[in-house]
Amino acid sequence: MIGCECSTCRSDDPRDRRTRPSVFIETDDGSAILIDAGPDLRSQALTYGITRVDAIVFTHGHADHILGLDDVRRYNHLMKRPMPCYADARTVDDIKRTFGYVFDPATPKGGGVPQLEMFTIAGPFCLGRQEVIPVPVMHGERMIFGLRVGAFAYLTDCSAIPQSSWSLLDDLDVLVLDALRERPHPTHFSLSEAVEAARRAGAARTYLTHMCHDLAHASTCARLPATIELAYDGLQVRC
Repeated sequence: MIGCECSTCRSDDPRDRRTRPSVFIETDDGSAILIDAGPDLRSQALTYGITRVDAIVFTHGHADHILGLDDVRRYNHLMKRPMPCYADARTVDDIKRTFGYVFDPATPKGGGVPQLEMFTIAGPFCLGRQEVIPVPVMHGERMIFGLRVGAFAYLTDCSAIPQSSWSLLDDLDVLVLDALRERPHPTHFSLSEAVEAARRAGAARTYLTHMCHDLAHASTCARLPATIELAYDGLQVRC
């Protein structure tokens, strides 16, 4: 947190140094899928050696999930093609409005702007041979998409899970779930709400994400159930 001297912000534990949430998935058929492209995309890609992205899937259009899109131009050069981007209709509109210069026919094309191909999704779709299943969740008053890929599900920026979405979370090996802080919040699960949702989902392992500095890694994990822990930058899981 900018300008904060709390114990988490001054922590020596590298797991307390958090960039904006994003997930990189390598599928069994070799596809490389990025979920969200936040403002830290460039530094994350450099830190973790992400040299290939076949497609980007967006959960929603808020700044902390889309503002790294300009750096996709480097992947255009590496992959030698436009970047396929998948999102619901509202998020597609958010991206086109925020990055209006990218979609303006008057903007000179080339290495100076990202080349994006936008695809609107409303239900399951395939990337390569991998099925991607949108999981509707509520982010305050806005319905956004969590995502399920095989036995892995990613539900960030979530304050409620509609009854109709629970069946999409059956038989998970890994669930990644929003947990902002201890106190209630209008658009995010609190820690206790996230633990309750994780127990109901029943995944073999649950990792909590999108934490603010209220939740220090080590001390918070020490009081969580055995199958639930905080995620951290650089965490790798296999399922």
